[in-house]
Amino acid sequence: MRDELTFVDRVHQDLRDVRWPDPEEIRARARRRTRRNIAAAIVLVALAGTSAVALVAPGRPSIPPASSAAPSTSPRTEITSDALLRPADIGFASASEQLTESGLAEPIRIDDMLEVCRTSQGRSAAGASRWSRSQTLLRERPPGVALNPSDVLAMQDVYRLTREGAESFFADLDETVAPCAQWRSVGPYETNGRSGTAEALHRWAIVQRGFAGDDAVMLSHTVSQPRDVKTGEAFGDVPRPTFKAVVRVGDLIAVLSLGRDGTEAELLQLAVVAAARMCRAANPGC
Repeated sequence: MRDELTFVDRVHQDLRDVRWPDPEEIRARARRRTRRNIAAAIVLVALAGTSAVALVAPGRPSIPPASSAAPSTSPRTEITSDALLRPADIGFASASEQLTESGLAEPIRIDDMLEVCRTSQGRSAAGASRWSRSQTLLRERPPGVALNPSDVLAMQDVYRLTREGAESFFADLDETVAPCAQWRSVGPYETNGRSGTAEALHRWAIVQRGFAGDDAVMLSHTVSQPRDVKTGEAFGDVPRPTFKAVVRVGDLIAVLSLGRDGTEAELLQLAVVAAARMCRAANPGC
């Protein structure tokens, strides 16, 4: 990824003059890895007077009823779609598309910029899964209407590890986040006819625990207003904090996110629903 795009993603400013990819392009990329490629297609944009923002609107879901099916006596392997959130779980809008993709031995991605921070310090990724399934829920919209930021309703990754591996992943989360408690990013920018080198300060912190499943944390990411390194002049708006919910049920780990209109409380509600769905695929089940 070019340095310009990396920096834009880091500062999370408001969008302007963005050319959105059409829905067919989004769907094609989703088939090659729904969660990561949709984020790349929608969130990362060319600079030239633009900047990036996290997407997805929040919902107010209710907890789904427990499954009445008898528990399986054999270990579950592949993650089936019934372990994922459903469009009705979002609660505030109708979803017309549910893009999903499964994978083998995928790395566990908590937050792309957190990975950039750790990599810049020579640290390894958080770990790899055995199986995974990802999805993006898109708002219902009239035929032929191009995708826009508010059309992305929810994003979810579910990973299967061993039970011991999943427990260890959570035990190490504080250590995973700690090196990026404060991280200074530096990169070139070009906006509104001006260009130069800018810096911004990122902070990651675990702000809530134990609200869903067997283990759960809420991770916040805040970014300072970017400043020109040479002049010290600040530009753009102060980005809103973003949140990721990470939930464990048995040997499953889910990472969920909302977008620029989402709140910590709304994401927490969705995480509770996601944990209930995961019970149907976890080892052991709930």
